[in-house]
Amino acid sequence: MVDINNKMPVKVGWLFKMAWRDSRRSRSRLFLFISSIILGIAALVAIYSFGDNLRKDIDTQAAGLLGADLAISSNKPISVEMQKLLDSIGDERSQQRSFASMVYFPKSKGTRLVQVKALEGDFPYYGSLETIPVRAGKEFRKSQAVIVDKTLMLQFNALVGDSLKIGEITFEIVGILQKAPGQTGISASVAPVVYMPFRYLEPTGLSKKGSRINSQYFYKFQNAETVAKLIKEIEPRLEKADLDYQTVDGQKRDTGRSFEDLTRFLSLVGFVALLLGCIGVASAIHIYIREKLPTIAILRCMGVKASQAFMIYLIQIVGIGFIGSVIGAILGTVVQQVLPLVLEDILPVEISVVVSWSAIFQGLLLGVIISVLFALLPLVSVRNISPLNTLRITYHETSLFKDPLKWLVYFLILLFVIGFSYLQLNSWREAFFFTGGVILAFIVLTATAAFLVWLVRRFFPGSWSYLWRQGLANLFRPHNQTLILIVSIGLGTAFISTLFLVQDILMSRVTVSASGDQPNMVLFDIQTKQKEKVAELTKEHGLPVISEVPIVTMRIEDVNGFTAADVKKDSTLKISRRAFNSELRVTYRDSLTASERVTKGKWIGNVTPGGIVNVSFEERYARQIHVDVGDTITFNVQGALIPTVVSSFREVDWNRIQTNFRLVFPKGVLEDAPQFHVLMTRVPDSKASADFQKDVVQAFPNISVIDLALVLSVLDDIFNKIGFIIQFMAAFSIITGLIVLIASVLISKYQRIQESVLLRTLGGRKTQILTITALEYFFLGAFAAATGILISLGASWALAIYTFKTSFNPQFGPLFLLFFLISALTVIIGLINSRGILNRPPLEVLRGV
Repeated sequence: MVDINNKMPVKVGWLFKMAWRDSRRSRSRLFLFISSIILGIAALVAIYSFGDNLRKDIDTQAAGLLGADLAISSNKPISVEMQKLLDSIGDERSQQRSFASMVYFPKSKGTRLVQVKALEGDFPYYGSLETIPVRAGKEFRKSQAVIVDKTLMLQFNALVGDSLKIGEITFEIVGILQKAPGQTGISASVAPVVYMPFRYLEPTGLSKKGSRINSQYFYKFQNAETVAKLIKEIEPRLEKADLDYQTVDGQKRDTGRSFEDLTRFLSLVGFVALLLGCIGVASAIHIYIREKLPTIAILRCMGVKASQAFMIYLIQIVGIGFIGSVIGAILGTVVQQVLPLVLEDILPVEISVVVSWSAIFQGLLLGVIISVLFALLPLVSVRNISPLNTLRITYHETSLFKDPLKWLVYFLILLFVIGFSYLQLNSWREAFFFTGGVILAFIVLTATAAFLVWLVRRFFPGSWSYLWRQGLANLFRPHNQTLILIVSIGLGTAFISTLFLVQDILMSRVTVSASGDQPNMVLFDIQTKQKEKVAELTKEHGLPVISEVPIVTMRIEDVNGFTAADVKKDSTLKISRRAFNSELRVTYRDSLTASERVTKGKWIGNVTPGGIVNVSFEERYARQIHVDVGDTITFNVQGALIPTVVSSFREVDWNRIQTNFRLVFPKGVLEDAPQFHVLMTRVPDSKASADFQKDVVQAFPNISVIDLALVLSVLDDIFNKIGFIIQFMAAFSIITGLIVLIASVLISKYQRIQESVLLRTLGGRKTQILTITALEYFFLGAFAAATGILISLGASWALAIYTFKTSFNPQFGPLFLLFFLISALTVIIGLINSRGILNRPPLEVLRGV
């Protein structure tokens, strides 16, 4: 060290050497400080690695997902002119017609709604139809044969060689479909696929006028680079004819976008765990600096500047933060091996589990930054320790108003949280909401801790036994842990409790919709001439015809005189392009249903000949496409243009299992338009469902039936898989909270040794001291868990009412279980970590320990 009297600056190397020497007796404690963030870093590295591998695998497998270089599709008949264009492009061509239809297994007499695909050509050009036996993926095209999805084969105990009836034709099952381009395990459960040869489509009788069939054309090019040039040439013609197209590059973007929300959400879950850990870092460093007060004062007496003393301990924090981040990154890399196994049925690609160095680098950088930011809060007070502290060992926190640097630290932390949230959510609005929610939770939990201390002091039970009074008094003793433990454990409890409640809301929302007297079976694609016969068949089975609704397909031609081309050219027009992008399925009637109410304008259910056609929009859809009451809209109904005026907005209860619509026409307009009908009924049990479906399929092969019980079982499977991942990541938050608890107990051992020794000197027994400790931690755990659960109830209520638009009826049983579990864990961990204190002899108090 240089001459202090000359006021020469201390060399940087000396600062590092002092930081190393000073840490010798405290390295285990320093590591315990930073262990609070290890799980948070592990969670984020696991999610980042999963996201990186997912993006890479989507890029490499995109061609296999699409199965071709170019796919063009349409859900309406192709004109002769466009057919000529479609037949002229590409070096190799295939075509496919896909539609929903009921199929019938003669052997088991079972029926099921499936996705039928009539295929012609050598599609897929990339990847393959994976079948058992392998040759079936090619050979079924040569005969009157089909390949059937494995889930369907298992459901009906079907074997290769059995028969399957589609429409009017009976096929031989020659293979079991294991996997097709773009297919996932969940999609196969919702809509299992049956492939049939294209030439048998007409004989099935399912391609009649009015049938909803999607036409797809697949192309392979010798030079894939010509695809972009070709699309640029023909895109205007495709758009004019309402044809959609997809390329390999487009498939990459769309597939990646589909899973961005999941990875972003899981990243926020990991970030919450990291924030919990940061609370532990701030608290631990606060106590650590208090214990280092004599050392810092001696350094100041030796001439070390306040800024240099500050740097010595900052170097320690950066070093140990880096080590903790490395451990977290290694753990996260191990954890990410599990995620693809759980999500394999949901993902359309096979996920590799290679090490993502970019994810590891992000984790390391994030760990160091966040360690330093939260350690700075107590660390800046080192600047205010004077040499006089060697004589008067006191330590007072400087207030925010006396130390503006603390304001800067708080600002940097807030800026960091908002910035990180924005990177995950890609929306400033959502980032501010997320940050606001986290801050609000911290405020509520901090207020709870303050209220608990005030409550105990104000209404201290002087008549209670000594052990209870001492346990309560520990909540507001000097250097107590009330604030840190209630905030950390409470926030972790609130988070995992909210996840349980939201999952319960989603499932109950669907389950309640299928309960009571509401319909649980839907028949659609009913042609007008079949309507009365289907209703009669339903009544013959003793089933009610709950509703019978006509549906007409149309597109928006213009809004207030502006077409899609006008909107595309002029971005200043306040009309959304989404208004022209998709077809609308609408109905017509003269009255509102029980699930609707008018929120704006006036409902007009009839139109006089030659009068104005007044239509009603669902309010959220109207806002999405920027349409208001009074606007004029022209609809294209199979080539016929119908001018209308928006007369009202409706709020629709989408939770009900019934035919709800975004757009409703009045009676007197669409009666003669091409249409199909939907009939809704309720079956009492699975046997009645099977019997009814069998008769419907045999009498009306074109009609499709949806059994809600089957849909519910699939949804339950989906929620369970996604719920497991979310709960798995949420567990990082709870475990981090427990680590903060352990760290908080261990770092306050010094104060507890003094208290324990004093109590034992005064005659206290080990069992009494353990009882006092258990009571203190029970109060802390109980208040933290109760506050966290109350926060989760408020958050879940808001999500149920304002996001999911459903009633909030939480199950309190799991919440009580969670309360007792968190309280018990807090007590157990507190007792385990306090065990070593009781082994200290009373003589230590006389030595000034």
